Amino acid sequence: MTWFRRKKAGILTAREDQNDMPEGQWVKCPKTGEITTRRELEDNLLVFPSSGYHFGMDSHRYFDFLFDDGDYTLHDTDLLSVDALHFEDRKSYTQRLEKARKKTGRNEAAQSATGMLYGHPLSIAAMDFGFIGGSMGSVVGEIIARAVKRAYTEGRALIIISQSGGARMMEGALSLMQMAKTSAHLTRLDEANLPYISVLTHPTTGGVTASFAMLGDVHIAEPEALIGFAGPRVIRETIGSDLPEGFQRSEFLLERGFVDMVVDRRRMRQRIGHLLDLLME
Repeated sequence: MTWFRRKKAGILTAREDQNDMPEGQWVKCPKTGEITTRRELEDNLLVFPSSGYHFGMDSHRYFDFLFDDGDYTLHDTDLLSVDALHFEDRKSYTQRLEKARKKTGRNEAAQSATGMLYGHPLSIAAMDFGFIGGSMGSVVGEIIARAVKRAYTEGRALIIISQSGGARMMEGALSLMQMAKTSAHLTRLDEANLPYISVLTHPTTGGVTASFAMLGDVHIAEPEALIGFAGPRVIRETIGSDLPEGFQRSEFLLERGFVDMVVDRRRMRQRIGHLLDLLME
């Protein structure tokens, strides 16, 4: 699981650079150590005003600022994962699902919605890292597949906002099947001559990167996002040598043509609107 790392004491803890915004009225920038108020940070789309550091943001916040006037219709909120394999490690999968739903207030690690963006009809699927690391199980795959289908049956552009540690191991092959399913639906979208803009946020890894996240007509990355299949530590140990500075970060991938542009979240809506003006017939 690339979103965890093992400390010296042998305890698994969340990655220190996984940008969850801490509790309290004051927030410290992990990049510079500067302090700002929670209100100012929230008004700035969870981007630290002075440094531009991007904290992680959940699906509904993306919907709120991307759709015209924050007006949108949610879909598929009744879909819930089940423990088909009776998986258990330190906890049962059922317990992990219940904990994630309580923690996030979401039914799953992906949400979908439709609305308008600068007057263009749009279908968006957005992932939530806070729900079991944004991992893709069968319900996440179904939500994304339905968002794609909604786009090509209703003549909408598609945006998928990825934020994931990859496929969900608790569902085994069922989770891996979602890579093929979502990719097949994207083929139908392409046949309908409708645009797909893939937004890659921190982190976008594993089976999500290996499927729908990298199949966009345009790939937009948020600054300094970790994007790749295996994590840097796994690659380093596999090849037995140090990696280039900034390896698998947005800016590194932009230089090598894996993403088309790196866009500050505060300018994301305007940039996507301009792209839709160019791509929508």
